[in-house]
Amino acid sequence: MAKGKRTFGEWAFVIGVLLALLGGLIVSLGLLAGGTLAVLLVVLGILVGFLNVSGKETAQFLLASIALLAAGSAGLGGLPLIGIYLGSVLLYIATFVAPAAVVVALKAIFDLAKN
Repeated sequence: MAKGKRTFGEWAFVIGVLLALLGGLIVSLGLLAGGTLAVLLVVLGILVGFLNVSGKETAQFLLASIALLAAGSAGLGGLPLIGIYLGSVLLYIATFVAPAAVVVALKAIFDLAKN
């Protein structure tokens, strides 16, 4: 059972990253509205937070999440030529990573309080 959960979680991660990358580019080109994509990324992020990150990976995952969220808010959208695309991709990556980080952080707090 755990193997199946792990495999599903891995697929949720891969699909989330691909959707964030491709979706960010497609939305920045004006070919798609981003509302449905954002909801899907949030759901996948929650699944990844529950299924993929174990106790020993928590600190690394949360640190990487902070770095990605900081990069997304760095104002890279103002760069000439590529800024709009880079900003959109980072926005959707943050939309995917933030819910996973919240779930992982809550699990870590629960584990600390339990002990």
